Amino acid sequence: MTTSDLADALGDGRRMARITTFHPRRGRVSTRHEDALTRLWPRYGVDIAEPYPPLDTTALFGRRAPLVLEIGSGMGDATAAMAAADPGRDYLAVEVFPPGLGNLLAVVEERELANVRVAQGDALNLLQHMLAPGSLDAVHVYFPDPWPKLKHHKRRLIQPDNVALLRTRLAVGGVLHCATDWAAYAEQMAEVLNAADGLANLHDGFAPRPAHRPVTKFERRGLAAGRQIFDLLYRRTS
Repeated sequence: MTTSDLADALGDGRRMARITTFHPRRGRVSTRHEDALTRLWPRYGVDIAEPYPPLDTTALFGRRAPLVLEIGSGMGDATAAMAAADPGRDYLAVEVFPPGLGNLLAVVEERELANVRVAQGDALNLLQHMLAPGSLDAVHVYFPDPWPKLKHHKRRLIQPDNVALLRTRLAVGGVLHCATDWAAYAEQMAEVLNAADGLANLHDGFAPRPAHRPVTKFERRGLAAGRQIFDLLYRRTS
């Protein structure tokens, strides 16, 4: 897949039937990222596109292992760091931003990470149509778009219907881990997750910062702006 193919597939959010939870950015793709996309997409890439064929993760990774879904992996540095430290699990990183996809692919090749694959498109379509129920060991939602304006709150990823879908794709015992630097969104996340059937908070309120979560670019920006970081960890119980 070429960069232009990725950008065209991303398209204009106004044409999508689903209310999108992300800004359809394009951005400049460096030569390094362009090269990685061209060479490595056939090996490591997954297109989230109609007709949404079921994803055979055993074939995708070449083994059967617990699967972690990273929603909104950005430039992929945190995903790569976690995958390198956790070789017993496979990581599927979903992103819509071509430079981020290209960067993660380049890092995967440079660090010889056999347990990372990348997917381009809307993670909700991947969850609904392509991933089997109970197929995920963990879902990471780190610093999703906070959509701070009240009229845009409906675009936030952590909503009751989306969380219900996420829960069905987690295996019983699997963990949903969210992080944000927006206090109002953190409160909404907690309200939605506490009310969700079949999910239990692993902590009394917000979680201490887990050591396994690398510091991300968005986290550094939030800290520099004086914002607090909130982590929420919930386990599927039924």
